[in-house]
Amino acid sequence: MAATSRTPSSTAPGAQPPMGLRERKKLRTRVAIRTATYRLIQERGYEATTIEQIAEAAEVSPSTVFRYFATKEDIVLTDEYAPLMVAALRSRPLDEPPLESLRLMMHEALASFPAAEDEELRRRTRLMVEIPALRVRMTETMSGTAKLLAQALADRTGRRADDLRIRVFLAAVLGALREVTLYWGEHGQEGDLVTMIDEALDTLEGGLRL
Repeated sequence: MAATSRTPSSTAPGAQPPMGLRERKKLRTRVAIRTATYRLIQERGYEATTIEQIAEAAEVSPSTVFRYFATKEDIVLTDEYAPLMVAALRSRPLDEPPLESLRLMMHEALASFPAAEDEELRRRTRLMVEIPALRVRMTETMSGTAKLLAQALADRTGRRADDLRIRVFLAAVLGALREVTLYWGEHGQEGDLVTMIDEALDTLEGGLRL
């Protein structure tokens, strides 16, 4: 999942403590690189946009781009909100079912999207539908989010983070979110994304009923 209107320096419940100067500078650099990338892709197309062009537009060196993002695909797919998702999950009541905690966490995130970040989500989704390499990399990068969430769930349940049941649970939830995102993009981004997420999680919870 992508962004919320809260920045990583938010003081909202469940958010991380405010960042220091160094962290804020790193965040600004990441955002500048990503903003430049989206602009160039819109002007030139994904394949024609190079790391060198992105670096020039973001006023950084190519090595700086690679220091923040391993691949061009990562620039498009990466956002700053996985730590906020983990913090929000940790703030949920301990006796709340994990699936419900994740559902409400995603409701809160999507409900607080500002217009600019909503448009970034739409651009990202369109590109994921159009560019096979992005879909492949999306699946790979979700493993990082899964590891962060796994530790939070392990702390809540008393299990190990690499417990098979936690891995299967998160693989199912994140896989469902991936399919919702792609379905939304494939169908012209029509419909309410929160409702679609609820339908997907309801299917996980209740099974596929005939």
